[in-house]
Amino acid sequence: MLGSSGLASASSRVIIEKPFGTDLKSARSLNAAVHAVFDESQVFRIDHFLGKESVDNILAFRFANGLFEPIWNREHISYVQIDVPETLTIEGRAAFYDATGAYRDMVVTHLFQVLGFLAMEPPVSLAAKPLRDEKGKVFDVLRPIDVRHVVRGQYAGYKSEPGVPKSSDTETMVALRVEVDNWRWHGVPFFLRSGKALAASRQVVTLGFHRPPLQMFRTHRRDAPNEIVIDFADPGTISIEFMAKEPGPEMILGATEMSFRYGESFAQANALEGYERLILLAMLGDQSLFTRADGIERVWEISEPLLTSPPPAEPYEKGSWGPTSVDKLTAPYRWHLRNHG
Repeated sequence: MLGSSGLASASSRVIIEKPFGTDLKSARSLNAAVHAVFDESQVFRIDHFLGKESVDNILAFRFANGLFEPIWNREHISYVQIDVPETLTIEGRAAFYDATGAYRDMVVTHLFQVLGFLAMEPPVSLAAKPLRDEKGKVFDVLRPIDVRHVVRGQYAGYKSEPGVPKSSDTETMVALRVEVDNWRWHGVPFFLRSGKALAASRQVVTLGFHRPPLQMFRTHRRDAPNEIVIDFADPGTISIEFMAKEPGPEMILGATEMSFRYGESFAQANALEGYERLILLAMLGDQSLFTRADGIERVWEISEPLLTSPPPAEPYEKGSWGPTSVDKLTAPYRWHLRNHG
């Protein structure tokens, strides 16, 4: 209709809100329909997560600081988590949510995009093409989802929500292990989790470091933290959790942290909300923070094993962290949020 009405001129731009299809076949069909009217250079698939100041700060944190980029690899990092739990329920959105579920709603559209920023190689510049090329290379080396490393959950009472079928197996929470199979990340598990009616509403990236080869110090904790924690819920924080000597005559270590708080460090009056920034970039014709057609199709392609043969949704109580099997998924590591709240 945009094409037939004459609105799709060579200078037009179109912003497309998620979902970008519901599987590989529908994503390809949608892209074909869009490309029949618009060139890819005119298409802006919007994801408000990528408009967040705190998500974009991941790029600055990595690539502007010689302290961090040299250790951003499998030699130093043992696991990565992208954890986006929510306390709210489906809140009257049964028609949409029961046909979608947590994986399609959050993982494909949001968490994979954040993973792209975390795992990409340094782009030659922050212009749209090199930035999206590097993110696309991450998607190219993602292994297809192994359903043995997926936990699907459904909160107690979901089937009693108005409009939800009593036989529904739709997941309201999903946690999975993802493999980025390239030189930088080979063997490092990426743990992704999101869902409804969980214990907290947070948006957190955690990078856990390898333990020192020799444990020569006494501590009060068996699971002593050694992590970079990026909270990308606006305004956002970055914390480095490490061990330090506790005051006293003995060499006993305790957990502590150093934190950068976005809201306390810069003028918040200059900050833009995610959609504000992305719509401005679309008006300017800058595609750097928008998703490309091939990237969308690739994440649906690696999702095919899960969408074709999903494990059954396990029940969990509202206000919990999901089914107990969620903790087994990360073994021998543990979820950062379960330990820290």
